[in-house]
Amino acid sequence: MNFNDLFKSSFLENITSFSALDMVIAMGLAFILGLFIFFVYKKTYTGVMYSSGFGVSLLGLTLVTTLIILAVTSNIILSLGMVGALSIVRFRTAIKEPLDIVFLFWSIAAGIVLGAGLLPLAILGSLFIGVILVVFVNKKSVDSPYILIVESESTQPENDILSIIKGGVKRYSLKSKTISNSGMEFTLEVRLTGNSTRFMGEIKAIPQVKSAALVSYNGDYMS
Repeated sequence: MNFNDLFKSSFLENITSFSALDMVIAMGLAFILGLFIFFVYKKTYTGVMYSSGFGVSLLGLTLVTTLIILAVTSNIILSLGMVGALSIVRFRTAIKEPLDIVFLFWSIAAGIVLGAGLLPLAILGSLFIGVILVVFVNKKSVDSPYILIVESESTQPENDILSIIKGGVKRYSLKSKTISNSGMEFTLEVRLTGNSTRFMGEIKAIPQVKSAALVSYNGDYMS
């Protein structure tokens, strides 16, 4: 060991071995793909309350994942330590929409592929995923299901109500039926014919019907 060896620093050696140009290219593409994922999420969102914060987190997740993979691929020893550090992280935020999981994994996958240097795979793969999501999610929203809730004073108008529903919607299915001393309530899942809701007025016009409500939902019926 000589005098110069005393002042050698592995930290400084890592700085000189790292390419700033690679970082700029990877982070710039991660920003562009993150924005693309954000806009696809905004375009395909079908929930009740849109959260812009979740969309921004998709952008941030792509950038952070790319940064981590850049560090991991530059040093094998660092990759082992990174795995140990990330293993203690726990995410406890509730996922309200099943499709949100797809966007989370998409952001992480885009960051991993970009950080690994597979730029064509990241760009073309993200474009393909985005097109598929836009096409299929929007196609699903054309024929949205609705929940119809009807309350009546007795069970006598049941046949009349079902007859009106059968003639006014594309299809329907009974979800629940409750009979009590105050009357009857039943819930149906209906698919509208176009956007026509004229049958609602016909149901309300039946003398013993107290109320009729039509509610849009995401297809997950909670009994």
